[in-house]
Amino acid sequence: MTPGTTTLEATGTAGATVPPRVAIVGATGAVGSTLMELMESRGFRYGELHLVASSRSAGRVLTVGEREYTVVAVEDFDFSRVDVAFFSAGTAVSEKWVPVATEAGALVIDNTIAFRMDPDTPLVVPQVNAHELDRRPASGIVANPNCSTIPLVRLLRGVEDRWGVRNAVVSTYQAASGLGYSGVEELQESSRAALQGPDADFEATHFRPTLAFNVIPKIDRFLDSGFTLEEEKMLRESRKILGLPHLDVTTTCVRVPVANCHSEAVYVECQEPVDRAELVRLLAALPEVRVHDEETISAFPTPAVVDSSDIVHVGRVRVTQNNPRAFWLWLVADNLRIGAALNALQIGEELVARGTLEGRP
Repeated sequence: MTPGTTTLEATGTAGATVPPRVAIVGATGAVGSTLMELMESRGFRYGELHLVASSRSAGRVLTVGEREYTVVAVEDFDFSRVDVAFFSAGTAVSEKWVPVATEAGALVIDNTIAFRMDPDTPLVVPQVNAHELDRRPASGIVANPNCSTIPLVRLLRGVEDRWGVRNAVVSTYQAASGLGYSGVEELQESSRAALQGPDADFEATHFRPTLAFNVIPKIDRFLDSGFTLEEEKMLRESRKILGLPHLDVTTTCVRVPVANCHSEAVYVECQEPVDRAELVRLLAALPEVRVHDEETISAFPTPAVVDSSDIVHVGRVRVTQNNPRAFWLWLVADNLRIGAALNALQIGEELVARGTLEGRP
């Protein structure tokens, strides 16, 4: 089996004999809600399901499948009751409660930056480095990468294997849902206020300057280098996931007035000349990737079309005119699914399929 091949793809394994007991921390948020939806639609088997969130959300009743579950405050939850805990409640919550969960014996799949660069914690995109899940990590944690890193490395893996990657330059166009439900709500409110005129009663809390009819070339805080933390994440995470410690990835991350789905304009310079037709075939053969250029060269994906899709969409594939070793492409992926919940669930599926995660009788 090649490093990028998943056990589910290779063997069709359906799951462990004893399905794991599951907790979702951040169950009331955008990623947590999407995770619950995907667990049902993909048939992820679990012995028990516990929905956990902040004390503000405790007591809420949520429906998963045909059952109702009462949300428990993270402060009150006993993590020894579960085999795996999905954390999607923000970095501060993960930093405080993930160690509590692992100490109680739960394997954690964490969707924050908190543990991504920990040498004892694998950073996993199952289509790229599923082999990292062959054994339980020393930290008891598997980290889920950044929402813009995931679709990028899924494409770079195949390119690296065929032509070698010398460097990549990426501009991201990231949706408001990157900040969850509140980000989308603020985009909607700011758009209404902008249309009403200067006297509208609106004050931005997440996006400054306001995101309505605007683009903001800053996501997360600025570093001394002049890059933002979001841009630094994409460099460091790509290197770790691909196992290429000297890979040169330079990014500009931009927030755009789109509700959902991140887009990226990607320039890649390879070690060898690239044939466009072969490149299109290679990309189209990657798992869960659709290349719109296969149909017609003028076809391309957009966030409005891709929303709620579970595959990475690619278009505008072209080899540069002045450098036969370099090419451009455009990708769009649902950041709540591909970039967060789906990748986390696929990690869970792989752990079960490989026997690394089993329910305790």
